[in-house]
Amino acid sequence: MNQVVVPATPPLFIPTPTQTLSPESFVNRAQELFLDGKLDASKDAYKEAIAVDPENPSNFVELARIQIFTGEYEEAIKNTSNAMLKNPNNPLAHAVQGWALTFQGDLVEAERSIRRALELDPNSALAHAYYAEWLIDQVDEDYGLLDKAISESNLALQLDPNLLETHRARGLVLLNSNNLEEAVMEFENAISLNKNIADLHLYLGLAYKALERYDLAQESLLLAYSLNPDDTVALIELSRAYFADGRYAQAAQYAEEAVKNEPANPHRHGYLGIVQYKQEDYPKAIDELVYAVRGGTTPENVTVEGLQLSYDDRVMQYYWYYGFALARARRCEEAIPVFQALLTGVPDNEIAVYNAQEGLNICKEQAETPFEVTDTPPVEEATPQP
Repeated sequence: MNQVVVPATPPLFIPTPTQTLSPESFVNRAQELFLDGKLDASKDAYKEAIAVDPENPSNFVELARIQIFTGEYEEAIKNTSNAMLKNPNNPLAHAVQGWALTFQGDLVEAERSIRRALELDPNSALAHAYYAEWLIDQVDEDYGLLDKAISESNLALQLDPNLLETHRARGLVLLNSNNLEEAVMEFENAISLNKNIADLHLYLGLAYKALERYDLAQESLLLAYSLNPDDTVALIELSRAYFADGRYAQAAQYAEEAVKNEPANPHRHGYLGIVQYKQEDYPKAIDELVYAVRGGTTPENVTVEGLQLSYDDRVMQYYWYYGFALARARRCEEAIPVFQALLTGVPDNEIAVYNAQEGLNICKEQAETPFEVTDTPPVEEATPQP
């Protein structure tokens, strides 16, 4: 009657066991995060799924797919290779690796990987979409590939109209074949599936700019830049959208930022010089354009290699704007050789010849009336092909 039964007590200071989450829970979360546009969080969730279940190749492939969207091409290639170690005949691993190799410029290996994916799964919408992108990248070298790219992009969309990549590939093909309104629609469809992928907004902005809908182009390109501030292409295209709209102050702002990002790139200096010329700030324009034409070392001790005069539209523009800026600054002894170089170096380009002759006329007028400042000539600008 006096005895007391004491309940069993667990040992002190040992942590309570917790239930380990299943790989599927991490995968589901990763997919939800991707659809919400939270790419970094989605990648982390896939990495956790891999840590729990390292033998599942599909998690490596899905992680690689998102890494390509965020520009981590080397990591994507490593992860697709890891997937192929688990299953050498995984079609999606070959397809995604081919896509990553395309971004890295290894086009031979990229095509080999994508073709292998299509051998393993002829109905892979992703593989057909990636092949369409690969083909459209080669159109400048072989225009006959355009029809094949069109066919591949249409097939990808038919196989899976709910994939972001199929709308993206179709949009790129339409953009490069100058079907701009349809391209806008496809990029908007892709963005509706994930609104936080920077290059979708970049391509949409390019389509709007080609349609001369500059307000929408600026909006899309600004969003692309905000999503990826390291993308100098978005910066330059945003600046060009403001430039085309006659808003030179805003164009200069983003052109200056592009120069800061790529101080050794002569094209960045050349474009900034053109914008400054349009602002009639000739001394600053000369300082920037000289890097594009002659090269030199910046105040930050960065070496810039000058661009040799050629029939490239942009390069010719740098030369004639450099000549005009020198002439406007009343430095015709330096401007005349630039205009003569255009006449002898690119004699078959009518716009370059016209501008060179106009520049020489300005210098002739200045020599005859040394104290009279003439009006800025109507510089004709070449329009690069899409």
